[in-house]
Amino acid sequence: MDVSETRDSLGRWRVPAIAAGIALIVVVPFLFLQDLSRDNLDAADAVAHTHQVESAVTGLALNVREVESASMVVVLGGDLPMARQRIAQGREQIPGQLLELTALTADNPRQQLLIGRLSELIERRLEVIDQLLKTRAPDAGPVVTPLVTRFPIRSIIREMLANEQVLLDKRIRNAERQRAWARWLGWGSMLVQVLLLVLVTWLLGRQVSKRLSAERQSRLSSARALAVLQTVREPIALIDAQQRVVMHNAAFEQLYGRTADGQQLATNAAWVDPILQQRLGDVLSRGRELWDFEQVQTTADRVERTVLINASRMSLPDRDDEVALLTVSDVSAQKATQRKINELNRQLEGKVDQVSEVNRELEAFSYSVSHDLRAPLRHVAGFSDKLTRHLGEVADEKSLHYLGIISNSAKRMSHLIDDLLVYSRLGRSALRLQPVDMQSMVAETRAMLDANLSADGSSQQVSWKIQPLPIVVADENMMRQVWLNLLGNAVKYSSNRERSQVEVSHQRLDDGSHEFCVRDNGAGFDMAYAGKLFGVFQRLHKASDFPGTGIGLASVKRVLARHGGSISAESEPDQGATFRFTLPAALDAPPSTTRLMQ
Repeated sequence: MDVSETRDSLGRWRVPAIAAGIALIVVVPFLFLQDLSRDNLDAADAVAHTHQVESAVTGLALNVREVESASMVVVLGGDLPMARQRIAQGREQIPGQLLELTALTADNPRQQLLIGRLSELIERRLEVIDQLLKTRAPDAGPVVTPLVTRFPIRSIIREMLANEQVLLDKRIRNAERQRAWARWLGWGSMLVQVLLLVLVTWLLGRQVSKRLSAERQSRLSSARALAVLQTVREPIALIDAQQRVVMHNAAFEQLYGRTADGQQLATNAAWVDPILQQRLGDVLSRGRELWDFEQVQTTADRVERTVLINASRMSLPDRDDEVALLTVSDVSAQKATQRKINELNRQLEGKVDQVSEVNRELEAFSYSVSHDLRAPLRHVAGFSDKLTRHLGEVADEKSLHYLGIISNSAKRMSHLIDDLLVYSRLGRSALRLQPVDMQSMVAETRAMLDANLSADGSSQQVSWKIQPLPIVVADENMMRQVWLNLLGNAVKYSSNRERSQVEVSHQRLDDGSHEFCVRDNGAGFDMAYAGKLFGVFQRLHKASDFPGTGIGLASVKRVLARHGGSISAESEPDQGATFRFTLPAALDAPPSTTRLMQ
């Protein structure tokens, strides 16, 4: 159970606890006092009972004594009617007094025993009195003697009074103890009542304070939620089971016009669609959620808008029934933008198709031209050689010079056509991706370039420094063309150095792609012309200084572009050049060991 559930549970029991406290304040002291009052009454009754027993014993003894005294008066010659009357009345009252005394001491066995003995002795004394009344005065002495010797009642009367006195003392002490306990209990109950009253008052004050604080927080929360609701730019409304608006925000009223709480939603023309009403009814009756229901509505400004409607059922703390939370998103601008984008995409697809068709025609044209030019070039070169051999020693120096220019130009044109065919093939052929060991490919290219230098009888010395290179996924033949052009250019443009230096390195970039670097100490170039470097037939040096067709770097760029990579160059005149190209991350393998070749 979390803290909120514990607080709610305590809140439910707080009112019963306060009621129980009030009951303790009122009922419990009343019960205690009532019980003490009853005990006090019992103690007072017990004292009165003791006094009643004493009075009965004393009355009985007095009546017996009067009967005996009246009898003596009659015997001694005072036979007065009043004496006879007193004897008769006394004898008549004595049995009733005995019965009363027996009833009063019914709860005291000891007194009952003494009453039994007293009753017997009184009966014997009355028999003696009867004999005495029949005797003359001179003979009365022997008759009266048993009253003193054989049937005395004084000791029994005294013992009964003593017993009652003991009970009286005990009952008086008990009554005083009860009164003292009642006084203490009265003060104690009053103190407890005061404490309980203070506690109940504190609890009530605390409860009232918490209730007021909770109500204040509730009002603040409601005001805060309402402020947020009114600030939200998206139209929001709550509807009940009859699709009446329970509440809404300012954005809803701004979009659909003035809407009163309790107004039927369908009274607005934008919400009369029966399908939409059915879907909203399903949300309220079945708990189904409505997600991105697209509809075209005419809003208060008489503009058709495309909106997305979402609705879900929820409960409110101040309502017994459930409502639906309705949100509306105006996507008219997005729809218009999407239509514009689709139109632009269709136009772009048409342009792409046109460009692709032009590229295909250009490639077909270049391929056709390259093939068609081979035959005339072969004729030019062949007849030039035949003419040189035919003239032999007859040809003068000027004629041989002209014939040499024709032959060299034909050969240069042939190389240019070969490079154009390679360039065209690099753009048309399909990529055959496979793992390519860059370390081995660079080593093979380096060996081929060294062999070409030896075959040409060149005195150029090349120092190779090749760092570990990875295995990448690429087209092997195309990557061989890349390395052949880059490393060949590095060797060619550093041929005027005493010792050529070519460095090849590799590093992984932050995005995981591979960056390869080829650096030389050759002639370099001016970065102002770097934009022309990778164009077809673009050269930054004279053909007499460094031979070439101007297609190699364009071919490199095309290969890398088809692999998703790029190439860049950095240089200064006479300070060498650095070419960096990247390939996207693919299958990797551990790099080879570093090799330094001189």
